[in-house]
Amino acid sequence: MSLDPVLVEVLACPCDQHAPVRVEGEPPVAIVCRRCRSSFPVRDGIPVMLLDDASPGPQGIGAHVVD
Repeated sequence: MSLDPVLVEVLACPCDQHAPVRVEGEPPVAIVCRRCRSSFPVRDGIPVMLLDDASPGPQGIGAHVVD
């Protein structure tokens, strides 16, 4: 099962910066913030975009990670 591309386009990290996200895995297993790299689970095909359920990125939720 894949996520609707329109849904992915409108999803954003729930941190204060509301950065865009990308999908990881096939089938999708996580939604990852492009700014802070925090990841959010996909359960039964539904992205769970709650900060309480997030796995923080390397510098924390909302922190800008530079490649």
